[in-house]
Amino acid sequence: MAGPLHGLKVVEMAGLGPAPFCAMMLADMGAEVVRIDRPGHRAHVMPDEVRFDVTARGRRSVAIDLKAPGGADAVLALVERADVLVEGFRPGVMERLGLGPEPCLGRNPRLVYGRMTGWGQHGPLAQAAGHDLNYIALSGALHAIGNPGEPPAVPLNYIGDFGGGAMMLAFGVVCAVLESRGSGRGQVVDAAMTDGAALLGAMMYGFHAAGSWTNRRGENLLDGGAHYYTTYLCADGKAIAVGALEPQFYQELMQRCGIDDADFADQQDRSRWPSLKARLADLFRSRTRPQWCALLEGTDACFAPVLDWDEAPAHPHNRARGTFIEIDGVLQPAPAPRFSATPPVAPRGPVRAGTDTAAVLSDWGLDDEAIARLVASGAILPAQAEREQDGRG
Repeated sequence: MAGPLHGLKVVEMAGLGPAPFCAMMLADMGAEVVRIDRPGHRAHVMPDEVRFDVTARGRRSVAIDLKAPGGADAVLALVERADVLVEGFRPGVMERLGLGPEPCLGRNPRLVYGRMTGWGQHGPLAQAAGHDLNYIALSGALHAIGNPGEPPAVPLNYIGDFGGGAMMLAFGVVCAVLESRGSGRGQVVDAAMTDGAALLGAMMYGFHAAGSWTNRRGENLLDGGAHYYTTYLCADGKAIAVGALEPQFYQELMQRCGIDDADFADQQDRSRWPSLKARLADLFRSRTRPQWCALLEGTDACFAPVLDWDEAPAHPHNRARGTFIEIDGVLQPAPAPRFSATPPVAPRGPVRAGTDTAAVLSDWGLDDEAIARLVASGAILPAQAEREQDGRG
């Protein structure tokens, strides 16, 4: 009952965005993840409200000053006992800290060293600054999202940071761990968001190569061009999503909407898509979203209401599946996917930097003398100082 990754030991170098999300995924599945923070600092968005830092849930925090004497050695001591290290710095940063792949694998030849960057560890852009939007722009994904005649829409940072980045790194780490357990050899996993975002577009690149997907936004099957696969506004200003791709589902949509018109008969006549989309837009604006839900939700018309951040957790389907959980009073997505034999326990909420320093160092095999040397050098704070800094007294 401890999760499918129970027993996996992970060292995470604290950062922002995709690397913490990757570490959260590993922790959600039962891995023991120890986060290396800086003393007196936390790399989350809301430093005064730790409980809202959802992607930091599920792990303990060790605060180490990596520039103090013995700081890097303390991390290496943890690395010796770890299966995985995860870091999300620019190329070269870990090497300058004395914690690059060479010293880490030198201390632990079975280590999986997971690296998360936007552009990758090499290439002309490897040292350039960037964010999700830049990475998905280079992959071709951003160009395909949005309305015709307008600049591409900004799709939050799902595609680069979390889909093409964090999830690819988590997948790569687990793959490398499986290989390491068989061969006894560790390796470096180079997860670039540009690579991952490009991979997410595999199907579209295949369609494009076949001539069935153009570079014109809003004219293709899955980008809002088709009248039966797009979103519409209702009379109350709320939106709905229609995705009746297959002919039988399209017929269900037509029947339930009371449409018996020859113009709608040929579903795949692309020349009619714009006019049919306009007619459906008029139809859906004639009723409120609850009225359309009553008619279409739960049927084979492939329909769903477009829910906001407040509505989604309250939807009966999400409530029935436990899709959202509450931790320390913060409503957030539950771990996914589900496992029949090894379900993970509920995640622990995020903690402040250094909350678990002494306990983790002791649990991972450092003796009292070694810990005392780290305190003396300033690499870590004494336990009492950590508690006072954290407000725990």
